[in-house]
This record gives sequence, structure tokens and C-alpha cells, in this order.
Amino acid sequence: MMGNRDLEREGGTKPINGSYQPPPTTAAPYYMENSESQWTSWLVPMIVVANVAMFIVVMFVNNCPSNINNFGSGGRRQCVARFLGRLSFQPLQDNPLFGPSASTLQNLGALEWDKVVHGHQGWRLFTCIWLHAGVVHLLANMLSLVFIGIRLEQQFGFVRVGIIYLLSGIGGSVLSCLFIQRSISVGASGALFGLLGAMLSELLTNWSIYTNKAAALITLIIIIAINLAVGLLPHVDNYAHIGGFMSGFLLGFVLLLRPQFGWLERQHLPAEGRLKSKFKAYQYVLLLIASILLIVG
Repeated sequence: MMGNRDLEREGGTKPINGSYQPPPTTAAPYYMENSESQWTSWLVPMIVVANVAMFIVVMFVNNCPSNINNFGSGGRRQCVARFLGRLSFQPLQDNPLFGPSASTLQNLGALEWDKVVHGHQGWRLFTCIWLHAGVVHLLANMLSLVFIGIRLEQQFGFVRVGIIYLLSGIGGSVLSCLFIQRSISVGASGALFGLLGAMLSELLTNWSIYTNKAAALITLIIIIAINLAVGLLPHVDNYAHIGGFMSGFLLGFVLLLRPQFGWLERQHLPAEGRLKSKFKAYQYVLLLIASILLIVG
């Protein structure tokens, strides 16, 4: 994917008689750090912990046994995993993803067009990112976040990745709210698609300093295309995916830029100073699987 440390150790070369003089390779003004990463990833694990904690809170508030009793359905409909007590899941007829009821999600901040537009509850554009429809939904999103997000955070730091994650999530919520007006929506899919979009824009921005640029670009495009195609299936909020992806794609041009490289300097970087993708072939396959899980979940 991307390199892991700034390559410019000291200032570039100066023009001589109006022409550009490339740096001698023996002087080695550029270097490639051999360490695996520059930053220690802590933000992505914290986001995972926050999402899991939020899901537990949602299930506690949902209180399936009490809801079933109040509904008066007798023994025909029962909570799933009743040994969990108050944390047990809604009947599969209500929620096949092993999670809470739609009314609980709605009360706790799910995205709903009417409440955002007419109820002036714009905060739902943010809160819906931290809610998940069930265990299946949560696991799919968190596995994708761990695989995609940790590698980005290691290379660019928690500030930039955090900004992309949050703004992409909100961007996905905005587009979803504009086009889906008759149902509620929850999940971090828009934010995760934002990270995919940022990966693509970072590759394009720093195109000339990568050695395996074509393979990385083709792989990313295939992954994104498959995800968006799967998102056309019924009951999948593809508008959130598209909104998040476009937000992350645009933010990546600004936040993941490596401004220390001038155009001419990049053209004359020695081969050993060019960035190589951190992903191996099998890791791209895992990325594809994780991103498809993101859609299916």
C-alpha cells in the first residue's frame, strides 16, 4: 500500500546554470526506513473497543426479555441466547443479525431522515456510525476496520486517520439520509469505505514514488468495484458506502499528501529510495475478503 516513513532526510539539490541537477546516489539524500511502521496504532483499537462497548450498552437498553413479555406474544416468539438475560438478542424474525430491535436503535441515535430533517436532530449523522444492527454486523465491520485502519494509522498517524474516519462516516450518513427516507440506517460502513477511498487517493497523489504502482492500483480498483457491486443487493445501504468513499477519497488528497517531495525530486529518486507497497499478494486477498464482509454485514 504505502510507505512508512518520510524519505527526505535533508534538503534537495539546487539548480545549476538554470538546469536541474539530480542528486548523486552515493550521497544518499533519500533513505528508506526498514522498520515496519512509524506510528504505533492505538486509535483503531480504541474505536473497536468503543463500538463493542456501545453494542453492549444497546443490548442492555434493549432488554429483550422485558420487550417480549410486554409485547404479549407468549411462547411463540422467544429471545435468542436467553442465558444472556437482559443482553439476549431479539427473535430472529425481528433481527436475523443477532441484535436489538429497530425501535431501540431508533431511540439511541440511528439515522432516520424524518428526525434529521423535520426533527432537527442532526446529531444522528454522527451517532449512527457507532451503532450496529447485530453481532454479525459488528464483527464484519470491526474485522474490516482492523485490517484496513491499523495499516493506515501506522503510516500516517492517528490524527489524519481519525479525521478521515469520522468525516467519511458523516459524509456517508449525509448521502444515505438524502436517498433513503423510509427506513433507519446504522453502522460504520461509510467510515470504512472512506479509508478505502483515502488509500486510493494517497496512491494517486504519491504515484511517482511507488515501484509496484500498477499492481496496487488495479487491486484497489477491483476491491472497490466488487464492494460497490455487492452493495447493490437489497437491504444494503450503498448510498452510505458511496458517500463515505467519496469523502475519504477527497480527504486523502489533502491529509495523506507527502508534500516534502517536489515533482523533479521524485523523478530522480534512486530505486532503493522509492516506496514499496506494504501489502503482499495474500494480504490483498484478505483485504478483499474483509471488505466483502463489510458489505455483507
